[in-house]
Amino acid sequence: MFAVCSILGFCFAPRIRDLGDKRLYVFDPRAAPTSLQPLIGGRINARLIAESWPDVLRLTASMAAGAVVPSQVLRKLAAYPRQNRLAVALREVGRVERTLFLLDWLADRDLQRRAQIGLNKGEAHHALKRAISFHRRGEIRDRTSDGQHHRIAALNLLAAIIIYWNSWKLGDIVARRVEAGHAPAPELLPHVSPLGWEHINLTGEYRWRSLG
Repeated sequence: MFAVCSILGFCFAPRIRDLGDKRLYVFDPRAAPTSLQPLIGGRINARLIAESWPDVLRLTASMAAGAVVPSQVLRKLAAYPRQNRLAVALREVGRVERTLFLLDWLADRDLQRRAQIGLNKGEAHHALKRAISFHRRGEIRDRTSDGQHHRIAALNLLAAIIIYWNSWKLGDIVARRVEAGHAPAPELLPHVSPLGWEHINLTGEYRWRSLG
């Protein structure tokens, strides 16, 4: 993942779990500072990267062009034996990128904060979808791929409608406060999220006609 994201021009910034168990990979372990020696996990195979670089570029170009689905390719490569040169070359590139990221992560508190904010947003988005998909306890039991696709697409559409409506109403509230001379502090607005649903009745109302 680190390798493919870097080659495609994306910054992969996950929250690191079990940070103490992670190891750094370098081109020359003997040249690493003494303070980092206990963290060195091995040597980068630069020769393999150079020899496999054309194949790596062809693979990532296919991903960028949409000719192959990145998730499927990465899943297949991860399942290949270690003898597969392309898989091993991508692993070596990924080790380089992950090592650079770990060093940045340890030295940059702002990077840690931004990664945590992104994770919180993703978890809030998933929580909204779980709240919407309460039928059958959120399980997708359609037997056909078309049925599963339609159900997932409908779930995404409902989530997008709620997010749009919340954003619209939040924008109206901010605009009215500005007109009234009570503009909210600009530094607070990035912390306002349109992913809440507590004010929305997701199950509807059931009214029973009286028989008396």
